[in-house]
Amino acid sequence: MIRTLDNYNLTAHNTFAMNVKCSEFMEYTKADDIPFIISSIRKGVEKFHIGAGSNLLFTGDFPGIILHSAIKGIEILSETAEEVIVRAGAGETMDDLILWACRRGLWGIENLSGIPGEVGASAVQNVGAYGAEAADSIVAVHAYDEVEEEFVTFTTDECHYAYRDSVFKQADFKKRYIIHAVDYRFSPIPAPDLSYPALKSHFEGFDESILSPSDIRKAIIEIRNSKLPDPVKVPSAGSFFKNPVISEELFAEIRAKEAPAEPPHYKVSDGYKIPAAWLIDRCGWKGYRDGNTGVWHLQPLVIVNPDRQASPEEVISLETRIIDSVKQRFGIKLTPEVEHI
Repeated sequence: MIRTLDNYNLTAHNTFAMNVKCSEFMEYTKADDIPFIISSIRKGVEKFHIGAGSNLLFTGDFPGIILHSAIKGIEILSETAEEVIVRAGAGETMDDLILWACRRGLWGIENLSGIPGEVGASAVQNVGAYGAEAADSIVAVHAYDEVEEEFVTFTTDECHYAYRDSVFKQADFKKRYIIHAVDYRFSPIPAPDLSYPALKSHFEGFDESILSPSDIRKAIIEIRNSKLPDPVKVPSAGSFFKNPVISEELFAEIRAKEAPAEPPHYKVSDGYKIPAAWLIDRCGWKGYRDGNTGVWHLQPLVIVNPDRQASPEEVISLETRIIDSVKQRFGIKLTPEVEHI
């Protein structure tokens, strides 16, 4: 079924609660709807596909067509003693898929619990948290190719996953492929990932052998709620900036300059990854409020729209000031994780 609405308000379709409209909104419930929808859009009309809008900042009214998948369903494709392959519709809520797996004692993506968004977007963004990424469990991504006018399947390797990145975020692919389903690999074999410090601390003294995916999920949600706002109550787009990777030389300079404070860091192949939250906090932004926008008082990585009154211009202004201040103090230019439309 295809639903079409003109001059449609998108406030309910972006977790930042930006009060913007699109010329037309089209929502569909079957993969077979996609070829018809694409063929019906007039040449030259701008279109953009969204999920739950949890990683978006609409910078104003959208002049074209917003597409949204309402394809639901979770089905087991194959099952052995070691793995269970599951297909989920692109319109399924990601956290519902995680809950579904945890209730069945299946391991794989429990560390991603509580992240807002939909399954299709998880494969585009390669969502990650608490030591895990969607790419760790994705087996295949099913999409419609607008150029060749056919349905195609991408293996995990073909998706070229990286930190908050995939082939589907590249300009040519982004406009070419529409994801309608994602296959995930789960396992009934216990495999708790407690590598993230806050999670490791939460379970200190516990016997890891008796932990269940639901135990991990519950802990993750508790940790998230202790730091991050519920976007239903306090609109935001979650983590606004990516964690930057810097050279060893720059890291040494920052370490010396900020002493005795020790910059949190993670060694990677080409340098060090530093949490953007730490950089922003050192610049004094945590808890900042200016008019209708602000920075969350428990997590400086999150820009909020506390009264649901902020305009896109206000959010962009605050974003720019944060980037400028971090650049001036540390010589690092932060990159937004949130996509600007």
